Amino acid sequence: MGRNIPLERVRNIGIAAHIDAGKTTTTERILFYTGIAYKMGEVHDGAATMDWMQQEQERGITITAAAISTSWKDHKINIIDTPGHVDFTIEVERSMRVLDGVIAVFCSVGGVQPQSETVWRQANRYNVPRIAFINKMDRTGANFFKVHEQIRERLQANAVPIQIPIGNEAEFTGIVDLVRMKAIVYKDDLGKEIEETDIPEQLQAQAQEYRAKLIESLAEINEALLEKFMLEEEFSEAEIKAAIRQGTIDSSIMPVLCGSAFKNKGVQDLLDAVVDYLPAPPEVPAITGELPNGEQAVRHSDDDEPFAALAFKIASDKFGRLTFIRVYSGVLAKGTYVYNSTKQKKERISRLVVLKSNERIEVDELRAGDLGAIVGLKFATTGDTLCDDENPIILESLYVPEPVISVAVEPQTKSDVEKLSKALQTLSDEDPTFRVSTNPETNQTVIAGMGELHLEILVDRMLREFNVEATVGKPQVAYRETIRRSGKGVGKYIKQSGGKGQYGHAVLEVEPAKPGSGFEFISKIVGGTIPKEFIPPIEQGVKQTCESGILSGYPLIDIKVTLVDGSYHDVDSNEMAFKVAGSMAVRDAVNQAAPVVLEPMMKVEVEVPEDYLGDVIGDLNSRRGNIEGMNSDSGIAKVDAQVPLAKMFGYATDIRSKTQGRGIFSMEFSEYSDVPQNEAEAIIARNKGNTFV
Repeated sequence: MGRNIPLERVRNIGIAAHIDAGKTTTTERILFYTGIAYKMGEVHDGAATMDWMQQEQERGITITAAAISTSWKDHKINIIDTPGHVDFTIEVERSMRVLDGVIAVFCSVGGVQPQSETVWRQANRYNVPRIAFINKMDRTGANFFKVHEQIRERLQANAVPIQIPIGNEAEFTGIVDLVRMKAIVYKDDLGKEIEETDIPEQLQAQAQEYRAKLIESLAEINEALLEKFMLEEEFSEAEIKAAIRQGTIDSSIMPVLCGSAFKNKGVQDLLDAVVDYLPAPPEVPAITGELPNGEQAVRHSDDDEPFAALAFKIASDKFGRLTFIRVYSGVLAKGTYVYNSTKQKKERISRLVVLKSNERIEVDELRAGDLGAIVGLKFATTGDTLCDDENPIILESLYVPEPVISVAVEPQTKSDVEKLSKALQTLSDEDPTFRVSTNPETNQTVIAGMGELHLEILVDRMLREFNVEATVGKPQVAYRETIRRSGKGVGKYIKQSGGKGQYGHAVLEVEPAKPGSGFEFISKIVGGTIPKEFIPPIEQGVKQTCESGILSGYPLIDIKVTLVDGSYHDVDSNEMAFKVAGSMAVRDAVNQAAPVVLEPMMKVEVEVPEDYLGDVIGDLNSRRGNIEGMNSDSGIAKVDAQVPLAKMFGYATDIRSKTQGRGIFSMEFSEYSDVPQNEAEAIIARNKGNTFV
């Protein structure tokens, strides 16, 4: 079967923005005009086609990146609607990885918001061409020119308007097309009655000014047009369009459009701009990958090249497990085998689907440039490469940020135990930023994610999709104990109760060991003061006591224990007695060796706009943080600090409120260090009774 639409007429685009800029509404209108949705879904009614999870419809936010295929003016457009909330960054990250172009939606009232900056950095990382759509022009306080200025200043983007609004707020009636120098007036709110007229008299001067800016911007990036510009010759419409397209694809300019998706104004022009200015798969740089011999190779967007695709999302629902893929080269047909080069496993392709949000259309094949999904793959996870087994390649994977918050989770009933582990397995398959682990000390299941909302939604999904009632606890900190000087201790265990008694006697010396060395035991017994067979039980008793802690019930680390002396009884001595003697001796020795409680210190990196630097540093200091370095780059300050993990809970939420959502941070474990005396006393008092006696 051949290709129905040439590759040059395919567009893979994403719609990305800050929360509430109107991304999902814009997508809904695009689907309405391209004939996918028969009725327009509204976000605030909970009926949007793209928001298909229950939580999305209730909260009016988009959580997962839904993928839809549609068409406009003989072009095939694959659209991914991405979430705007910072806790769902991975969804944006993975969509950027597989897109060829992005519509960046901005609110004409709110302008450039913190999440716009985060999304922008992600688009920069993958060098994705963008067009901007300034939405909600009908709202009170709408200001197209203010937002345009913000995009230029805060996002450092060469934003060039190719439209300007006719009126704004309630008076917003249409747009001026600066490429064709025509006015497009909307007679109704359904976007059905559209009239093309001459530019109104009162807007003539402003239209000329912005047209001149457009021409000048194009002349700066296109040599042929620069010559014409110098000679003051007129540019034809085709030349302007070609130059805008070239500038958009190489990211030297970003066209800016405007409209009101909710009132159906400007959406058809936005679709025209997608077709006219955003790249087709062959126009973006070919994807690179690594061959089995370690060499770099490229895969061009071409049906005749060997098959290569990237799995960018896993989703599970009642029909089974869906693996969303972007095909970069070659053809994938139903009934064939693919090779997962990341996992080194072969899998059979039984069904292929393209999606209309949560409706599926079965297809026989996916070709280069397509976005689709495979049903029922067992091994593939997010970021895996699927390829032709005769031409293996591993494509550059996704960047996955580390989780920053963790909480303990427990099933409420015995019957939920198995369901919980299945639910956690499925959710961590779908979402690489969601990690599941078991704490060996507390034996709790710990889940980690990108923020409190992220974990809240995941726990909510466990309840709805897997019927698991789970209790979410407060996060636990894994403290440790150690000693700061040498000490000597004696353990004598004598029990006489008629008949055979118990006798064990050990003398131990303890000293601090190198950080990170854990536990070390040495015997210096000579001349048979303690028979050889009783030395391992002494070591066992010592080790057990160190593992369960002496001061506060947390493991004792970085300690060297030496057995120096002892005695035994011919009849009463046995292994159990020496095990207890070893435990008593180490407890005695440690209490004389200045024992301390240690806490995990985190290396924290915070990035905030300079205006908020004082607040952030004050806050870190109040958390017992130690500021290690600061530097500043184009208005963004970076702070490096060491902060105790115990004081970092809730920080993700606090930093957002302190910086109006513009601050981001990452943290990773650095080292264990002493807990201040007053804190240590509180920990010891809290854990009395947890130590091993």
